[in-house]
Amino acid sequence: MAEEVLFTSPSPGFNTVNQEPGKLNLALLRGKVKNYIEKHHYDSAMFWADKLVTLTNENVEDVYWYAQTLYLTGQYHRASHLLRSRKLDQSYSACRYLAAKCHYECKDYQEALDILDGADNEWEELYNDTSQVQSNLNESYEDLDANFPVKDMENSLLLLRGKVYEAMDNRSLAIECYQEALLHDVYCYEALDLLVNHHMLTAEEEIELMESLPFTVQCPEEEIELVKFLYEDRLKKYNGPVKTAIPTNVTGLDKNLDTVVNKAERHYYNCNFSECYRLTLEVLSQDPYNLKCLPLHVAVLTELKKINALFYLAHKLVEFYPNRPISWFAVGCYYLLNEMSNPARIYLSKATTLDKAYGPAWLAYGHSFAAKSEHDQAMAAYFTASQIMRGCHLPALYIGLEYGLTNNAKLAEKFFNEALSIAPNDPFVLHEMGVIAFQSQNYSEAEKSFLAALELVKKVDEKIIPDKWEPLISNLGHVSRKLKKYDVALDYHRKAQCINPNNPSIYSDIGFVYALKGDNYKAVDYFHKALGIRRDDAFSTTMLSNVMEALMLETVPNLGDDDEVPEFPPPTPKFITPAPTTKLDVFSDTMSPVPPADTTSQSTDLNNSDMAIEEIEMDSSN
Repeated sequence: MAEEVLFTSPSPGFNTVNQEPGKLNLALLRGKVKNYIEKHHYDSAMFWADKLVTLTNENVEDVYWYAQTLYLTGQYHRASHLLRSRKLDQSYSACRYLAAKCHYECKDYQEALDILDGADNEWEELYNDTSQVQSNLNESYEDLDANFPVKDMENSLLLLRGKVYEAMDNRSLAIECYQEALLHDVYCYEALDLLVNHHMLTAEEEIELMESLPFTVQCPEEEIELVKFLYEDRLKKYNGPVKTAIPTNVTGLDKNLDTVVNKAERHYYNCNFSECYRLTLEVLSQDPYNLKCLPLHVAVLTELKKINALFYLAHKLVEFYPNRPISWFAVGCYYLLNEMSNPARIYLSKATTLDKAYGPAWLAYGHSFAAKSEHDQAMAAYFTASQIMRGCHLPALYIGLEYGLTNNAKLAEKFFNEALSIAPNDPFVLHEMGVIAFQSQNYSEAEKSFLAALELVKKVDEKIIPDKWEPLISNLGHVSRKLKKYDVALDYHRKAQCINPNNPSIYSDIGFVYALKGDNYKAVDYFHKALGIRRDDAFSTTMLSNVMEALMLETVPNLGDDDEVPEFPPPTPKFITPAPTTKLDVFSDTMSPVPPADTTSQSTDLNNSDMAIEEIEMDSSN
């Protein structure tokens, strides 16, 4: 290797332009360093970069690349010392960025921020004005950066500053830095991804950000629509049900995995779990460990209760990515699905430790307490999630649910209103607002909220309503019954029955409406159906007894002479003769020969008859 890089005479094939005979080809050595970096041979790159620094008497560019190789090999303090001891961080933006990045990787956030602000803290008075700080710093470095090979560091410095602020829990300044980074360079996708993934902006704020980005200034005309589509496709998907469609001018991206994942996520929030599952499987078949798709796939496996698939996936993730939160999030969801709250909390807590801004783990952690009716602990987890996910309405929604379960309607309504202010078009929030109004006996307001939620659901597909919305349809039936709109109530309950025909509560609801209408025969029929599905349904049992008593009072008694005893003709004796045996055809008046009955098979068929068993159980329950 030494003969290839360090030589005293030119060899064929080497560029020897303007090179004096007998001197080292330093340009070739620099090319070797960069080539080894591209090939991920970092130790080789570091070796030759170190020699270049000595041979060139600490040329700034060579020192920078030597620091890069130290950073790439994880020697962060060495890299920072190399740059700062020569005060390069005070002269060149690229060196300042690299030195601050080293301290960020070491989680020495305050030191990283000091480097970004300037080692002498000369702009300390502007500490809280990120844009002005960056402007002043850029003016100081502008002349020297003009001759440095690594240019346009403004967006990188702002992005790193935002990461530091976020790590220090100063989210408001982090949001400003990310937005400024996007304004400096609209192609800086990482800034947008952090804003969206960490739920830093509300849906309205995201729209305002998109409108403020200078696409027409920084993008070629043919790329404007492409960049806009890709960015808008990443924005809020849980804000409300929306139709999934790709614009005709970018149809070439319909097979791109990121686009498919975004489409699957929209299906998930539209409660179309089967289609979401199909799309995530399609993505993972091509890219089995796609980190953008995996959280969604874990969520849809949990919704569809695919325990075995979730166990296998969680096992693989822990094996391959033990230091990523998605692995332990999958394990926690597996235990949560198996109703094992304690181990679920342990692993979900580990996921939040690895990334405290990992929103799905915080929400699932709260669910683990809510599943056991531990409302205080659940709300504590949701409150933490609300502080981390400022632009997400789900923590406020779940806090409101917990307050509703503890019969604190006022606080529940407060948090539902907060969730509604963040996501005004989410039918889940409108549904819960209707539930609170119903419990407060404000039935007209409840009906209004339920109907608004139903309209939003129908915007996606007017013909097919997902199973997830069966409670909404049933609640519309309840509120219509309270408003004495019995026919409307029956219509909603029958729609709910079509969505979920195995829910005994729906049959009880229909029976109750028929009882209120005075149609006791149909009421009895539906209460029997409810009890046929769930024998221990206390409401159906009580209502069935009441309706049967009402039927007894309605039955007209026999008006004949009570003392007259009816006479029946004596039974005609029947003689059994050998085969062929005859059997009465109950559908005609003729006698038809049939073979002798097999009593053994009859007994077996009776024992295996579902109808016979159900009738016996029904009698015993009454």
